[in-house]
Amino acid sequence: MAVLVLDRRKKPLMPCSEKRARLLLERGRAVVHKMRPFTIRLKDRTAEASTLQPVRIKIDPGSKTTGVTVIREDDSDPEQQQVLMLMEVEHRGQYIKDALTQRRAFRRRRGQLRHRAPRFDNRTRPRGWLAPSLQHRVDTTLAWVARLRRLAPVTAIDQELVRFDTQAMEAPEISGVEYQQGTLHGYEVREYLLEKWQRRCAYCGARDLPLEVDHINPRSRGGSDRVSNLTLACHDCNQAKGNQPVEAFLADDPKRLQRIKDQARAPLKDAAAVNATRWALFQGLKAMGLPVITGSGGRTKYNHQRLGLPKTHALDAACVGQVAAVTGWNVPTLTTRATGRGSYQRTRLNRFGFPRGYLMRQKQVKGFQTGDLVQAQVPSGKKAGTYQGRVAIRATGSFNIQTAQGVVQGISHRHCRLLQRADGYGYTFQPKPLQEDASRAA
Repeated sequence: MAVLVLDRRKKPLMPCSEKRARLLLERGRAVVHKMRPFTIRLKDRTAEASTLQPVRIKIDPGSKTTGVTVIREDDSDPEQQQVLMLMEVEHRGQYIKDALTQRRAFRRRRGQLRHRAPRFDNRTRPRGWLAPSLQHRVDTTLAWVARLRRLAPVTAIDQELVRFDTQAMEAPEISGVEYQQGTLHGYEVREYLLEKWQRRCAYCGARDLPLEVDHINPRSRGGSDRVSNLTLACHDCNQAKGNQPVEAFLADDPKRLQRIKDQARAPLKDAAAVNATRWALFQGLKAMGLPVITGSGGRTKYNHQRLGLPKTHALDAACVGQVAAVTGWNVPTLTTRATGRGSYQRTRLNRFGFPRGYLMRQKQVKGFQTGDLVQAQVPSGKKAGTYQGRVAIRATGSFNIQTAQGVVQGISHRHCRLLQRADGYGYTFQPKPLQEDASRAA
């Protein structure tokens, strides 16, 4: 994974390798500018446009997780791309929705217990308004693109958005059902089913193995090719089911049978969220002043299988648009989880929505605030050791630290050293994807 580099004036330079960054820090030619994502700042160099190469941000928007990849293009062939950084942004849209639903319920319940003067319903929504849980997804993605532009010399952006009509360009005489389905028809349907059935076998729940498209009601018994009649099954379950009706195959498991029937009719909520936000994200990216190129989900799926990459959100982003080859992809992935910057609410509520306890008013304790990235070195005692992670402050000065291994409680502020101020995100690293995972990516 490349290290982001800034010059002495905080202008972005080309990222460098981890080894080179370590040498620059050891020789005193650079200092650490930011821990997450790790960025160094050179003391003795300024940016020169002639030394910069084309760097592109590629985005695979998602309802829960958005994949972001920073790649460097080959000067001779832009479709030859080298991965510089893999990132996954975990949204908290569902948390926002649940919080608003709870607040609405509290207000209604309190309204039954005490009088509240009526208000005129004269509030209007501006054009292009999105629900807060949806707007959060757009704002978070745009914020990270803007941040990466400050840390790397980005020249263009790719976003998964729409399908290009490439088959009409290649074969103008194509028509009828062949045109409607298109070259990427199977990839579009398969990607839809993978999202709808959570990438697991509908009959046994197995994951991380090749999945096959199966007709819930077999075609030999009058079943259609409609997406509502399709599911995913592992090879063993698909062979065992054969042309049996699903009611006969799962006669001994009525709960699973009912779940499959309910899920087959259920709308794809996450896909609807992506559809509702994709154009708002596209307009926001265009407003940044960089060229924005779009590609379809089917094209991404096609590139992913053709290149034989493991299935991750970040590597999905690397496959957006026109791609001939991707190198340097086997690196750890930086996961950024949206945690928010705290809350204005200073009370705990009971089940009726009335205050039952009050929180402290100050935001900082002993120079730390919740969400800061800290390193604690405890010299002795039961908790002796070194811990690094996000801190949760307490008024007593005894903090909790969220590390990769779990929460460590009762760490004194005297042992803590600030690494990076809270910015509304929690950071973790995912290990390198295994090469054999590529063969199991459905």
